[in-house]
Amino acid sequence: MKKQQALPAFLLIGIGIYFLLKQLRLPILTDFYSWPTLLLLIGAAFTLYSYISNDYKNLFPGIVLLGLGIHSHGLNHYPFWIDHWGVYPLILSIAFLVKFQKTKKGLLPGLILFLIALFAIFASNKPGWFNGINELVNVLENYWPLILIGLGIYLLYKKK
Repeated sequence: MKKQQALPAFLLIGIGIYFLLKQLRLPILTDFYSWPTLLLLIGAAFTLYSYISNDYKNLFPGIVLLGLGIHSHGLNHYPFWIDHWGVYPLILSIAFLVKFQKTKKGLLPGLILFLIALFAIFASNKPGWFNGINELVNVLENYWPLILIGLGIYLLYKKK
C-alpha cells in the first residue's frame, strides 16, 4: 500500500461502509445513521492512517474527530452521558496526550487542558471568576459558526 493514497483510501472505505449500511437499513444500526457516525469514521480513518503510515501529523485531528463523534453519539443515545462544555477541552487534551505519546510534543497543553476539563466538570465550589468562563462558553455555543467563518477567512488571507 502506498502511503500517499492510504488516507483517501481509508476515508472512502469508511464513508462507503456508512452509506452501504444506510442503504441496507439494518434495524440494529438505525441509531448510527447520523452525522456523528461520519465524524467517527473520518476520525478513525485519520487515526488509523497515522498509525499505519507512521506519519503522525494527522493523529491530532483524527483523535479530535473521533472524540467529537463519540461524545455526540453519547449525548444522543445515553441518558447518563455528561453534557458539559468541559468535555471539549477533555477531548482536546486526550488528542494532545496521544500525540505526545508518538511525537513527544504537546505534553504541556495536554496536561493543562486535562486539568481545566476536570476542574470544570467535577469541582463543586468554583471561584467567582469561573462564572465568566461559563458565560463565554455560552456565547461561543451560540456564535461558533461565525467563528469558523472568520477563521476560514483569516486562513485564506494569511500570508505564508
